[in-house]
Amino acid sequence: MTTPSPLGLHRSFGFGDRLGLATPGHLAALRHVPGFAPIFAQQSIREMARTQRTPEEVMQAAQNALSSAGFTGTWGADGDHLKTPADVQRVAAAGFCFFTIDPSAFVNNAADTMTEIEVQDEVERICADSTFAGVEFRDVYLGHEFPATEGAPLKFTSGDLDRAVVKYGRAVAHCEHMGKAIASACGSRAFEIEVSVDETDSPTRLLEHLFFGLELRRRGVPNVVSLAPRFIGDFEKGIDYRGDHAAFESQLRRHVAIARYCGPYKISIHSGSDKFSIYPAIGRVCGDLLHVKTAGTSYLEALRVVARCEPSLFREIAHYCRGRFAIDRASYHISSTDAAVAALPPFTGSTEEVPYLDEVVGRQLLHVTFGSVLTAGIDSLGRRFKEGILECLQRNDSLHQQLLESHFTHHLSLLNAG
Repeated sequence: MTTPSPLGLHRSFGFGDRLGLATPGHLAALRHVPGFAPIFAQQSIREMARTQRTPEEVMQAAQNALSSAGFTGTWGADGDHLKTPADVQRVAAAGFCFFTIDPSAFVNNAADTMTEIEVQDEVERICADSTFAGVEFRDVYLGHEFPATEGAPLKFTSGDLDRAVVKYGRAVAHCEHMGKAIASACGSRAFEIEVSVDETDSPTRLLEHLFFGLELRRRGVPNVVSLAPRFIGDFEKGIDYRGDHAAFESQLRRHVAIARYCGPYKISIHSGSDKFSIYPAIGRVCGDLLHVKTAGTSYLEALRVVARCEPSLFREIAHYCRGRFAIDRASYHISSTDAAVAALPPFTGSTEEVPYLDEVVGRQLLHVTFGSVLTAGIDSLGRRFKEGILECLQRNDSLHQQLLESHFTHHLSLLNAG
């Protein structure tokens, strides 16, 4: 089937494809590890700008690959990190049916460190600007018990509630606005919505998740199928989880319980690629209420093909990335520093791919600079890097598929290992 459709409350996995050639490898991995509903067309508006692709091109690349493979199963298409109704219109027109709302611009990241007086002042401003449209939110939440997790029911204190309202009140109101825009853009066509609050400065506390989930329901945001909290620890791009594994699993268990109570909806793991050490726990705790989202890790496997098959081109790309890192890292949460990148050994041949493609600093260097490489980078022959990469992948499509198949079989198998 070459038309995407909603996936519902089934365990699902998003395969981002920045170059439009990765779907055969993704599909091959799924054949090894069944049980995941796939999203094959997945790209954010930011990524489309950085790859100079349109929603129609992203969709067509997936559809062509699935048609060539004779794929007849159900699959989804995710317009990721949508911030405005105009974003919604663009991906809806291309046939996307999974819409990820990103309200991060409306999250107050200072809420955790505000004084009580500052919190009260901000609550008054929120009430005055019609964020709650005349509803007295304290009547909705204070004095009530919410049996959302095992053990004692959750209850809001006045301080807990006010701080949650300051942090997420305007964000959830924006989700209501975006939900209406999505419903209008889709008309009679079926769709589903994810809400992402993972790209914020501080973790989503359990009561904050409860408030957000209950507000989505109270406000009638339609067809919410998943929510991506900001977890404890670090979910950095392209590398394994950094943090206390036991504490993460304990918190995840309670987030899943809240998702089941407020929805039910799935917990979405953003920046989900390569988090191998916690995959068994994620799979075990979430069960079917799980969506994992990946993107940059497929791009890195494409560069692995270049490193092995055209090392001179990879050497130029790596050198270019080192010059772009200080600028391009600004929009990413990563731990690699300028000094660490400067200390990377120069790439001189395919036998030296490891520091760049299997170790933290190199992977993050290549990950955060993808936009510059694909839109501005030029090789010594005057050819755009993107053209060289695509030509290399097309000449070596068997290796490309093999690497992706192995890489994502590892991902999916570990999610089932718990």
